[in-house]
Amino acid sequence: MEAQLNSLIDAVRQAAADGRTLRLRGGGSKDFWGQSLSGDVLDTRAYRGIVSYEPSELVVTVRCGTPLAELEAALAEKGQCLAFEPPHFGEGATVGGMLAAGLSGPARATAGAARDFVLGARFVNGLGEHLTFGGQVMKNVAGYDVSRLMAGSWGTLGLITEVSLKVLPVAPAEATLMCAGLPQKTALDLLHRWGGQPLPLNASAWVRDSTAQPVADYLFVRLRGAVAAVHSATTRMTADAVAQGAQVTVMNNTEAAQDWRASGEQTLQFFEAPAADACLWRLSVPQTAPVLDVPGLDHPSQYIEWQGAQRWLWAPASAAVALRELAQSVGGHATLFRASAAHAQLDKAASVNTPLVAVQQCVQQQLQKQFDPKGVFATGRMHPL
Repeated sequence: MEAQLNSLIDAVRQAAADGRTLRLRGGGSKDFWGQSLSGDVLDTRAYRGIVSYEPSELVVTVRCGTPLAELEAALAEKGQCLAFEPPHFGEGATVGGMLAAGLSGPARATAGAARDFVLGARFVNGLGEHLTFGGQVMKNVAGYDVSRLMAGSWGTLGLITEVSLKVLPVAPAEATLMCAGLPQKTALDLLHRWGGQPLPLNASAWVRDSTAQPVADYLFVRLRGAVAAVHSATTRMTADAVAQGAQVTVMNNTEAAQDWRASGEQTLQFFEAPAADACLWRLSVPQTAPVLDVPGLDHPSQYIEWQGAQRWLWAPASAAVALRELAQSVGGHATLFRASAAHAQLDKAASVNTPLVAVQQCVQQQLQKQFDPKGVFATGRMHPL
């Protein structure tokens, strides 16, 4: 793998010398996201493989081009997993792309985000220097945690070549409750109440099924943990939901696993665009934020995850200002996650991310200057150039 690594480093050095911009790309499964995709593509998939895996130590070190599915299969053989359930968004997803995107799945509110599981990383900065930060144990990440800074950087700070991740054992017991007939406010109130109790609540999702006759509201909650804890919580939470007028069903675990997977991968029916000009918006808000009603939308339905902290909805790009003001009014922000099929590039004129305030913008600019002084990775993917 030394030749493949040197090839990547040489490509960065040459781009710096030529004044060219590079767009880092693994499987390309997340090419839909971002302000722009400018720059010459640098494919990372040749630099792949699991460097080391110590199941007893709950740590794995992996090269950037390793297929995410390959890593997950190796962990599953030992009864372990990536607890933050990173979405693939396609068959070609790689470990480097997973970290660069910093996205997490249904368990994020309880298990933690992708960055919380990063112990160390190696990456190539904009000068072609191969740097190492962190290590393979928690005590190595004291001080300024550069390795975790790479999570969610979308390839704008450097080329991640290797990452060490904390992994966890698969929970011994699991149960998913489907609570039908809970309006959004009632469901959020229940989730907030449960969140303050010692319950093995691992994931949640609320959605309104507008295709049903009559229209029906559903709250799904997943429990994970010790067998006795999951059994006790199932009984207790079922009683709580029934007291609020819900009809509760304990789902088959195999079917539920497929649904939770579809939730993270955004292949559920909700994530099918209701109109050609509809964009998928993600509202990141405090878990305790109230019901957020967006007036004037043709498709006001929402899909709510992370015990209320992540709320998805479909709206045209023209609703950007209203959505961002709404999210900011409760202490959150709004992201244009997927542009419309009709005019994707035009939609992004509204800015994919909420525009940074002056202080945040200064911090980001200084970070980019330190890691990438020649602008090799300045593709404008996170914010307009």
